[in-house]
Amino acid sequence: MALSLVHSTLFSKTSQLLLHTKIGFSHFSSSIPFSTSALPSNPKTWRRPVISVLELGGVKIARDDVVRDDPTNNVPDTIFSKLGLQLHRREQHPLGILKNTIYEYFDTNYSNKFDKFDELCPIVSVKQNFDDVLVPADHVSRSYNDTYYVDSQTVLRCHTSAHQAELLKKGHTHFLVTGDVYRRDSIDSTHYPVFHQMEGFRVFSPDEWEASGMDGTSFAAEDLKKCLEGLATHLFGAVEMRWVDTYFPFTNPSF
Repeated sequence: MALSLVHSTLFSKTSQLLLHTKIGFSHFSSSIPFSTSALPSNPKTWRRPVISVLELGGVKIARDDVVRDDPTNNVPDTIFSKLGLQLHRREQHPLGILKNTIYEYFDTNYSNKFDKFDELCPIVSVKQNFDDVLVPADHVSRSYNDTYYVDSQTVLRCHTSAHQAELLKKGHTHFLVTGDVYRRDSIDSTHYPVFHQMEGFRVFSPDEWEASGMDGTSFAAEDLKKCLEGLATHLFGAVEMRWVDTYFPFTNPSF
């Protein structure tokens, strides 16, 4: 599993600017424990049963809602079976421990300013997953080779960013979103079709940067760096850190 992605956003009086920086944490795998005594004598013929109904984000979802006999559907049972695990919501799971440690950092340093969401449904619209975060119509991530499609207008979210516009419309200006995300990656030492992201989002007002004498982009970039450096120290202790300018097509500047 992997935990990644932190965002910072600012709005000026006359325009909207987006600053987005990614920070990655170590990849690791995990599995749900089960009793080996329950396995048949020939393990090659055994398959884990597929649950027929899940409850995600307060909504009950049947297998037929996700795995459909539809020419645009490419969600297999193996992926559907992962939808209800919610490893990041298990207090003693490494993902749950890491999530709560990050919550602790933000609560301590930002006076409980950030709203927290970790139960948002991973089934989203194409608009939420791509259009709302300005993914171009011809971007490779929209292909059936890269994304799990429930139907032509519905997907399993590829990133927690699929919830940004929805939360902003509801009036949230500081929030953290944690969740399982899905991409059609081939399994190898660094890839798995299911992983986890945590996303931070903050809206800055002109009053905040005008008093500093900095322009909005520079102010947000410096604030973001200070935030992530503090988080790295909170997670890993006194470690050496450095920033590297890089290119990311959806943000400028990027690090």
